[in-house]
Amino acid sequence: MSEAVIHGGIVHLAGQVPETAGADIETQTREVLAAIDALLAQAGSDKTRILRAQIYLADIAEFAGMNRAWDAWVVPGKAPARATVEAKLADPDWKVEIVVTAAL
Repeated sequence: MSEAVIHGGIVHLAGQVPETAGADIETQTREVLAAIDALLAQAGSDKTRILRAQIYLADIAEFAGMNRAWDAWVVPGKAPARATVEAKLADPDWKVEIVVTAAL
């Protein structure tokens, strides 16, 4: 699996998951967003160039906590199109997984 693929001036990131299993939703979301920042930087992009985000939550009841971390991270006026859904994640200790597509 590739963490990131670049094609046609667009970077496609694989789903990013938290490092700290069992942490609260805000902590896990911040960890995922930090991983996204690092991968985008390696590709020559950044969060202001994200075109689309897909957020998967193990429990949609944790939407508000995830959204607090997201809102603190996203640059005002540069928020991408976004979808958030509830989904069964690969590890039961993960609360969130995020996939992004960004321009270079």
